[in-house]
Amino acid sequence: MITPPSWTPDELAASAQIAAANFRNERLSPSAAWGGHFAEARSKFEALFTQLGDLDPRHFTDTTLAGAYREQLGEALRYLAGPPISDDDLKVIADVRSLAPNVLSRNHADVRKVFDVIECVIDEKRFPWVREERAPTPEEKSAALLASSVLLAAQRMATERRNDGKSTQEGMVRDYLRTLGFREVPTTHITTIVKGPGPGEFCAECKLGDRKADIVVRLFDTRLMPIECKVSNSSTNSVKRLNNDAAAKADFWLHEFGKQQVVPAAMLSGVFNKLNLVQAQNRGLTIFWAHDLDRLGEFIHATR
Repeated sequence: MITPPSWTPDELAASAQIAAANFRNERLSPSAAWGGHFAEARSKFEALFTQLGDLDPRHFTDTTLAGAYREQLGEALRYLAGPPISDDDLKVIADVRSLAPNVLSRNHADVRKVFDVIECVIDEKRFPWVREERAPTPEEKSAALLASSVLLAAQRMATERRNDGKSTQEGMVRDYLRTLGFREVPTTHITTIVKGPGPGEFCAECKLGDRKADIVVRLFDTRLMPIECKVSNSSTNSVKRLNNDAAAKADFWLHEFGKQQVVPAAMLSGVFNKLNLVQAQNRGLTIFWAHDLDRLGEFIHATR
């Protein structure tokens, strides 16, 4: 039985440096996505200002507020708060059954409850005229639209980076496995070691025991290799991504199925701390890097 690769602390540190450099280069590259997010956010706030009469309190009626939800402007409404209030918090604080636009737009009482919360925490730095119960000056309106659009666009960009980073990495691993001749099979719940993909096959987003794995590969020697795809944007974040998640799953799978049956692995990119890498590897997690996929291929070929 081929032992999975294990790296020295210096090797882990060197790979982490390359991954961090790639992360910095990616973040410093111009992004067309930012312009798109800003334009979309700007159009949302312009529509909200139109619907609510430039946020002049005299236009805050049940009809105009319900219309804002009917026009799918609930997100922009939440971003009037300073800081913006989340859907979950708003639902609990306002004590309403649903924040769905099609529900709120027909329930003026709940709309009023929601807006009462927003109005209570409205950002006085961006919207000083609301508290003063007057219309904004042209300069105030222009500054508020700009600041609000940047705020919403930045949040959307951050969310997109988190989601896209992981999905892109998963797609890259799946594509690489295909270049090795592996075939993707339908997702299934793997409850015993004999279930799941066969040798030379893999499946994505499936449960192995009671824990979900991003990708599960059946090695040629019949062992299962669950691969967790982890993207981290800071050393602090790497603790959560690597030690508290991927390594914790490795502990579970090794205990549940046995060291001779599974090879828990992580595919990493971004920023990771050497100490966290060493700790995760010592717990039985095999570490690979998105910038060096051939190491994964070498191990898989060695299991023939």
